[in-house]
Amino acid sequence: MNVFKTDVPDVYILEPAVFGDARGWFMESWSKRAMEAAGLRYDFIQDNHSFSAVKHTLRGLHFQHGAHAQAKLVRCTRGRVLDAAVDLRRGSPTYLRWVAVELSAENKRQLLIPRGFAHAFLTLTDEVEFLYRADNFYAPDAERSIRWDDPDIGLRWPAARPMLSEKDKNAPFLRDSDADFVYGEFLSGGKEGFA
Repeated sequence: MNVFKTDVPDVYILEPAVFGDARGWFMESWSKRAMEAAGLRYDFIQDNHSFSAVKHTLRGLHFQHGAHAQAKLVRCTRGRVLDAAVDLRRGSPTYLRWVAVELSAENKRQLLIPRGFAHAFLTLTDEVEFLYRADNFYAPDAERSIRWDDPDIGLRWPAARPMLSEKDKNAPFLRDSDADFVYGEFLSGGKEGFA
């Protein structure tokens, strides 16, 4: 597995080794041993799988609040998406900077997003399946959203009017949200707990 740094420290693109022949292909989509060899220590405990029927469906910007924060390893297993992570850690040298990466069934890339970030993706094709691996359980009371087009974040989406859920249409701007992550709050490398 190849691990590539992005412009925002702690966010990584993972590219698995894919072995193919006339029958098809095989890859390890997750290896704790390979991740630890790269200095990344995550204990993923929940997998989620979503389906989006229509191109330009946007899900996000989402995060979980407080002690329910989640690190995520995400990938697209059918179709293509533009996947984005936004640094919400106050005091971070990259506060409010974002990373956007195309993930697809073809390129098999994954994005590793630490705690303290908001996450979103826009489907670039119809019929998209998307997998999320999380290091903390889903907590409905801690679920939060920020406007997908928040001007303080300035994400550039290739769709002027994406399809949104009611929750995402009515999400607050960052300035009105209770996002309170602090840089250095979580242990580095994705280890559980707080610094």
